Amino acid sequence: MSTDLPEGKETAVKLADSDFSADRVEHDARSALLDYWGRIRAGELGALPAILGLAGLIVLFFALRPNTFLSNQNIANLFTQALPIVILAMGLVFVLLLGEIDLSAGVASGVCAAVMAKLIADSGQPWYVAVISALAVGVIIGTAIGWLVAVIRIPSFVVSLAFFLGIQGITLKLIGDGGTVPVRDDFIVALANKNMPVWLGWTLAAVCAVGYAATQLLRWRRQQARKLHSRPVELVVAQSVVVAAALLLGTYLLSQDRAASPLIFLGGVPWGVPLVGVLLIVCTFVLARTPYGRHIYAVGGNAEAARRAGINVTRIKISVFIIASGFAAVSGIVAASRLNSVTPDAGGGNTLLYAVGAAVIGGTSLFGGRGKARDAVLGGLVIAIIDNGLGLLGTKAYLSFLITGVVLLFAASIDALARRRRSNTGR
Repeated sequence: MSTDLPEGKETAVKLADSDFSADRVEHDARSALLDYWGRIRAGELGALPAILGLAGLIVLFFALRPNTFLSNQNIANLFTQALPIVILAMGLVFVLLLGEIDLSAGVASGVCAAVMAKLIADSGQPWYVAVISALAVGVIIGTAIGWLVAVIRIPSFVVSLAFFLGIQGITLKLIGDGGTVPVRDDFIVALANKNMPVWLGWTLAAVCAVGYAATQLLRWRRQQARKLHSRPVELVVAQSVVVAAALLLGTYLLSQDRAASPLIFLGGVPWGVPLVGVLLIVCTFVLARTPYGRHIYAVGGNAEAARRAGINVTRIKISVFIIASGFAAVSGIVAASRLNSVTPDAGGGNTLLYAVGAAVIGGTSLFGGRGKARDAVLGGLVIAIIDNGLGLLGTKAYLSFLITGVVLLFAASIDALARRRRSNTGR
């Protein structure tokens, strides 16, 4: 049966479609920018506060210490200093997306590092056996916490606080009061203390820049082919250019010679940086491109609605604690690499607070349902810059704690106000 429209109506529809298409092409970029501004006004801030804060801190500390803050040596120190916190925060993002908390993540990184160090130093095991064992310990810890939270339904604050206290006792038992386990394995030490060859750093930067641009453009093309909503191609290209510029600039700065002696060349990207890059890509893909990631956001937004939609909420809750503890194990390994040792207080102190602060400062909501893996990277850099910059200024310890606490409180306040704004606007 024919479904053709009468000639007059068909012509009108074609003209209307043509006019609409022309208007969409002409105002696409402008409409996208206006839409973004509308989302900001409605409380959809995303990572914007972290990016602005990062830029402001760089300008501030460069103005106060122009000869040292952006020196080649200090930039490399900044990246290696941020590595353990960024990795730990990346795992905590998964827990925070559900509106939960894991207070044991810091000390879990310490006990996993202790297991690795003891296997290498005392048992003579190869690095890969020690690393796998450390990861297994992290998975066991996360499974236990997740089971108690999801199945027994004990609040995550109480469960993780109990593990926070208990795990410290295990670490103390393994190492001994006042003891230290050295980490001398070449592979482990290289994670935070050795650099990639300069040519390899440039190659990886170029591959990542081209790969990111290709991924974004292919996604835009698929959306266009399927008549789906998509961003203007100009914005896609601009975003790809910004990412490529950041990658190449960072590689250029880290490739400079940082050695004090002209007889030694010390340059290249630290090995820990591509490790974080790989973890970031994997986490971003999981959260943005898989059903599992969408289920995490659904449970974090409304657990009861997600359960009625057929999502296994119990399994999701257990899994995020496993991921958080697994990342804690990786963080502890990198921290042990940086210090070349593991002590009974490994992962204690401010480790957890800095990691949670990094995720929140980066844009992950404490109320669940909002956040991305990149938040851990941005927030971790903010935390590292504050700590590094205040150290260069010779700030006393109590002021460093006060300033970092104020920054975290400010970030949490922005999150709360943005959430209230989203609620008022119906988002």
